[in-house]
Amino acid sequence: MTELLVDRHDDGVVLITLNRPDMRNAMTDAMTAQWRATMSSLAKDRDARCVVITGAGTAFSSGGDLSWIGDRGAEAVPLLRDRMLDFYRTWLMVTELEVPTIAAVNGPAVGAGLCVALACDLVYAAADAKLLAPFTSLGLHPGMAATHLLPRRAGTGLAREMLLAGRTVTGAEAAVKGLVNESFPKDDLMSEVRSIAGKIAKNAPIATRLTKVALNQDHQDLEAALRWESLAQPVTMASSDMIEGLAAHRERRMPKFTGS
Repeated sequence: MTELLVDRHDDGVVLITLNRPDMRNAMTDAMTAQWRATMSSLAKDRDARCVVITGAGTAFSSGGDLSWIGDRGAEAVPLLRDRMLDFYRTWLMVTELEVPTIAAVNGPAVGAGLCVALACDLVYAAADAKLLAPFTSLGLHPGMAATHLLPRRAGTGLAREMLLAGRTVTGAEAAVKGLVNESFPKDDLMSEVRSIAGKIAKNAPIATRLTKVALNQDHQDLEAALRWESLAQPVTMASSDMIEGLAAHRERRMPKFTGS
């Protein structure tokens, strides 16, 4: 079984589907290896303009495949640490992509699976999807940067409830709380996300990539943002895409950006 499906569309949108519906798309060793190869390939793909991630079947992802823990419980801490760091860093390679990324949370997103969704630039969820991080109820400390991603998305209050009290939120609640950007009826989720991805893909690639870099820098103050922008904006001013964008605006037509 191919545990990760990759569909490239003509407009530059790349759809990645976690494909172990029989395990609610648990992040198995095989899926992890395919994810690593896919992220490495996308990092060099100049035709990709937006990446969408979703799950096959009824779930987004049930998180890490925990079946191995019982067999490896006797391993020394340093070995377990190395294994987990490799697992985390592989899945969080999505944060290193220069193109915008979107998570389409079509069903339960649990633990590490939820964290991968929250690591994307934009997150949209089915209204009835369940989002939860039940690490401590399993006797585990949170992983996959949960203690960073959850507070960053929705503030410390909700993060503490989810991580300490095991609170489960629906996609609709998550949208109200700011944990996801918006929720949609389950049957509409993929068409809505595909429309958003298409809009992103139509924008100038150089400008879009540099804007993502700027947003991810978390500028400490106004001056830091101005210094970045005073370097990045001239880069786009020297591009053919800016000339095309201005011409299209003047001629009242859709621009045709080439990424040059």
